[in-house]
Amino acid sequence: MATVAPSWAYTLHLPNDPRAPGIGRGTLRRVLGSYGLQPHTPTAELFAAELLANAQVHTRGAYALRIRYDGGRGRLRVAVWDQSPALPPGFGTEGVAVPSPEAESGRGLHLVRACADDYGGYTLRELGSAHGGKLLWAECRV
Repeated sequence: MATVAPSWAYTLHLPNDPRAPGIGRGTLRRVLGSYGLQPHTPTAELFAAELLANAQVHTRGAYALRIRYDGGRGRLRVAVWDQSPALPPGFGTEGVAVPSPEAESGRGLHLVRACADDYGGYTLRELGSAHGGKLLWAECRV
């Protein structure tokens, strides 16, 4: 008889500080290691690195990293909330933007979309949240 692993979630609130994305990635590695999910760490860390860097560079306030494992679906989700409601290209309703070969930035979220089994984003104000901002997420099968 197959068993389903229990679901769990962790949220780490981070200040807008250049050290925060590294602290978030370190926390993610520790959490996944604690649950025996080390094989998924490189992909999850890519998601976290890019989403956290996006929040650090493009917003002024605090942000948060959420790591969630859905045992019933066998999915690992990495999400980042920040205070800006603006969705980056490819995470809203518009088409996926591919950076030009000459671009000096803008490849990170494209890599997230390419490596994720599923991804998305939404403005929290639209969902009636008192906090506002947006949530970007990416997930992989476990």
